[in-house]
Amino acid sequence: MHRARTIHTKGPQLHNRPTKPNPKDDDAMTQAPATNANPTKADSHASHTGKPTKAMMLKWLHDMQLIREFENRTQQAYQQAKIGGFCHIYSGQEACAVGTIACTNSDDPVVTAYRDHGHALARGMTPEACMAEMFGKVTGCAKGKGGSMHMFDKPNWLFGGHGIVSAQTPMGAGFAFATKYELEVLGTGKKKICLCYLGDGALDQGAFHEAQNLASLWDLPVIYILENNGYSMGTAIARHTANSDNLEDRAKGYGIKSITIDGLDILHVYDELKPFFDDCRDKQRPGFVNFKTYRYQGHSMSDPQKYRTKDEVDSFKEKDSIANLLSYLMSEREAIDEDGWKQMRTEIADIVRESVQFAEEAADPDPSELFTDVYANPQPNLSPTAKYHHGEKNPLL
Repeated sequence: MHRARTIHTKGPQLHNRPTKPNPKDDDAMTQAPATNANPTKADSHASHTGKPTKAMMLKWLHDMQLIREFENRTQQAYQQAKIGGFCHIYSGQEACAVGTIACTNSDDPVVTAYRDHGHALARGMTPEACMAEMFGKVTGCAKGKGGSMHMFDKPNWLFGGHGIVSAQTPMGAGFAFATKYELEVLGTGKKKICLCYLGDGALDQGAFHEAQNLASLWDLPVIYILENNGYSMGTAIARHTANSDNLEDRAKGYGIKSITIDGLDILHVYDELKPFFDDCRDKQRPGFVNFKTYRYQGHSMSDPQKYRTKDEVDSFKEKDSIANLLSYLMSEREAIDEDGWKQMRTEIADIVRESVQFAEEAADPDPSELFTDVYANPQPNLSPTAKYHHGEKNPLL
């Protein structure tokens, strides 16, 4: 459809905020985006009503490659025991976070599960804050207290990163309720949507069904995005979810508009989801997206992956979303050439390398931080050994 040839990327590569081409000369050949461009406020194209421009697509390419490279470095750091706890890699699913967020406004709330590095970077978090959080350092996005599964970035309207399966789905309805309350009751808001991402394993949780019921009943503008990578941990979706070939039927049972998307083609993602999101925003109604994608790595870093074959993984790598977009931009749009792509990857690799150095050199949280930021309203005598209180301001704020 969009491509003339396939160019295979050499492993995950990445950088921070997308290097952006010159929007004043959209039809000009782009040798390489400028490295200093840093649209950390989740550059949005929600107001764009036509086909994506070269500038937009180059930004998507940059953002996806940033996530890929960042996850490569994350795996290395985890294997070197610099990152502790659970760690879930996003490689292969980049078109989901980048493509869906491209359809939003920068102040639309976003909430997700625990495979969240990609969403954080796509939304605008700096690689430094993201990597430092995984290293448990005080300069991380949650002052080192959340780790890999709990990325949080209030300035960019990212509200986690949640470790309990499906726990974020009622929260998605809650954020949508809050935006609608501001709009209709307080008269201080505007029409927004909330993106709530979930994995296959969350489909069958009661909390998700309750959230969908309320979202439909109360006309809440939350869009549930199922990142359907085929597996819940190591269990294939057909083995744990009834009627798994017709997942849209579940949403339709609640009167929720739904759509199934080929999540390996970001151009298709944008073409299909931009009007879908706009309709949910305009009507202030919920939506459900069955987003077909695939993860290249295991469920977590400790996953031996005995439930699938190397041939299966390789078959999806041949349809890689980054390679597909790059091929289209090179062959059909002439928006970037081989030298420009090499320069982009080099700049991205440097930025991610610097984020690792930043995390390594950052300070550990002071032990006193064990008793800070635990309660929103600390009360006296909560502990016989210490006083709970509010800590230093989050570095992102």
